[in-house]
Amino acid sequence: MRKPYVFLLTPSLVLLGMTFGQARETGVTNQPVAVAEAVITTGVVDRQPSDNITSVSADVGQVFCWTRITGAEGEIEVEHVWYRGDDEMARITLTIGAANWRTWSSKNIVSDWTGDWRVDVVGPDGTVLDSVSFTVQG
Repeated sequence: MRKPYVFLLTPSLVLLGMTFGQARETGVTNQPVAVAEAVITTGVVDRQPSDNITSVSADVGQVFCWTRITGAEGEIEVEHVWYRGDDEMARITLTIGAANWRTWSSKNIVSDWTGDWRVDVVGPDGTVLDSVSFTVQG
């Protein structure tokens, strides 16, 4: 009489073991997408920012938002959303191809676009991962 219970119990233990094993595997590799570094810079050289600025002259011409994204599994997309005050000035989609990835976008600055600026780094699910601010001085 005990044998039928053994046969019923054994498949249940196997399934239970597979479930715990899958959960453990997923938990080890599932790191959230994050911004490890984000800077506003006047240039990018050898995939690195040439400086880290918080203020630029209105005649700068062009500025860059450089970011290092970590935790991506497979190819994902993030966005750099450029704001002057509360007005969205540009939205750039960037493809991230690895768990540690450097990327950047740029914005041409017109001389009368003075004031406070920011770039929001938006993750694949639409959440703001980080925000970097700078000022364009007249």
